[in-house]
Amino acid sequence: MTEKILIVEDELNLRKLLSIILSQEHDQVITVDNAEEAMSIIQQQPIDLILMDNRLPGMSGLEALKQIKEADPDIFIILMTAYAGVDTAVEALKHGAIDYIVKPFDLNDLKALVKRTLELGKAKKQGINLSPKIELSTSDNKGHILTNSPNMMELCRNIAKVSQTKTTVLITGESGTGKELVAKTIHYYSTRSTGPFIKVNCGALPETLLESTLFGHEKGSFTGAYQRQKGLFERAHLGTLFLDEVAEMSTNLQVKLLRVIQEKEFEPIGGNKPIKTDFRLIAATNRSLQDMISSGEFRQDLFYRLNVMGLSLPPLRDRTNDVMLLARYFANQFCHENNKELLDFSISAVEVLNQYHWPGNVRELSNAIEHAVIMSNGLFIYPQDLPEHILTHHKTPAFNPDFAETEQHGVTLKDKVKNYEKELIINELKRNHGHRENTAKSLGISKRTLLYKIQEYEIVETIV
Repeated sequence: MTEKILIVEDELNLRKLLSIILSQEHDQVITVDNAEEAMSIIQQQPIDLILMDNRLPGMSGLEALKQIKEADPDIFIILMTAYAGVDTAVEALKHGAIDYIVKPFDLNDLKALVKRTLELGKAKKQGINLSPKIELSTSDNKGHILTNSPNMMELCRNIAKVSQTKTTVLITGESGTGKELVAKTIHYYSTRSTGPFIKVNCGALPETLLESTLFGHEKGSFTGAYQRQKGLFERAHLGTLFLDEVAEMSTNLQVKLLRVIQEKEFEPIGGNKPIKTDFRLIAATNRSLQDMISSGEFRQDLFYRLNVMGLSLPPLRDRTNDVMLLARYFANQFCHENNKELLDFSISAVEVLNQYHWPGNVRELSNAIEHAVIMSNGLFIYPQDLPEHILTHHKTPAFNPDFAETEQHGVTLKDKVKNYEKELIINELKRNHGHRENTAKSLGISKRTLLYKIQEYEIVETIV
């Protein structure tokens, strides 16, 4: 059976490479550089698989995906994207993409994905029923995950897929990595998005109060129970229940939680009539449940029930590409909240932020930027605007010795920072042969900021 693959990619070298690689194993590979031409080809001949970039001149890949699937729902489309946030992933899957792959990708991974997709196409043509996709409902209150890091992009891919199911999810990661944000994102992109999202921190309540909070109680079931109280299991019906820090739950409550998950029903405290419930359970912890199982602190059977789909959040120190992306997001947010003009980061502040280890992860970064916004007096955030503990961890050997010696001559910290920034800019301009855009990119600042600094420091651009 002849297999026809259509590649839609505007980057010439990548388009040629994909054509060569896929032509080695498949019958016919057609290449175009825009979505309009791709749609014209589809109207003229049958295509088994489309491998399409998202960012195209003219019509975007996502827009083309929608129109192609409306015209021919049976065509399999794989979307290629360099910006794989949850929004992109969900939109791609929602509008009919069979899958998507993040640039830069491993060619072996791509070949395997193409092969698997074509096999699905053959099965469909032979009349073998494939599981239909669950349609995603929309919501205005969606989780918003910002990332440029490959490991987080892969996580976004998994979030997009798991959000379409009803399965139980266990989210693990250090404190401050954003476990609650992931839980909200799964909920708001799911078919339960119109239902409630209810959260409880299992470590913040004593055992008896947590039990009452989860199960509810009948009137008169204990001293002070003056009326019937619905528990979270009941309130989360047709929605999502998020159990944060589930590892802090007592073994007694673990047994009761396991029964609710298995039976889909529970009895309130003081009640004798089971109540049916239909909620999606998402749990999270910053501890190793495997270690707790070994020490007898956590039930193994409950772990297996919770860990149907496990998502592990990397710490911020392993997401170095995201530090300044998130820092600028938080800066804009806190400037808006405090009625301040939008601030940019000085080059030296960028270096300090990128060198810091961030033991408190994204939560610590958010707090640090809020502190810096409040302390800043100008158009830029400087190192001295950041919390003191971050400055003390800065790797001072990175500074030029000549620059450090100015401390002996009574030069202020602000002057030192400016001298250091000027030196950094000059060195980067030399390294990039005077190319401003490349220099701004290597310094982690906008081109506008670079031009402002060149003018402020009177840097002569005769560097070639």
